[in-house]
Amino acid sequence: MFIVLGLLCVGIAAGYLLRHAPICGGLERSISYTIFVMLFVFGISIGANRALLRDLGEFGAQAALLAVCGVAGSLLASYIAYRLFIRKGGRHEE
Repeated sequence: MFIVLGLLCVGIAAGYLLRHAPICGGLERSISYTIFVMLFVFGISIGANRALLRDLGEFGAQAALLAVCGVAGSLLASYIAYRLFIRKGGRHEE
């Protein structure tokens, strides 16, 4: 885990130092293609795992519950932030 975090920090530092270099101009498009390939390979590995496919219904229900709770929590947090910072200070614009 520390290796992954270390590599992430090194990448952030390199990106910051090279942000004006011409080589970084085309990275945005290549990052999208890399993510597409990774998702495709991830799908292949899921499809090849018989145990995972057998339990997909249970995992799907857990994932749906986590997604619903995450959205509900985000909505609640944004409502609280709105009430605390926008409406309370009288800066509400209509």
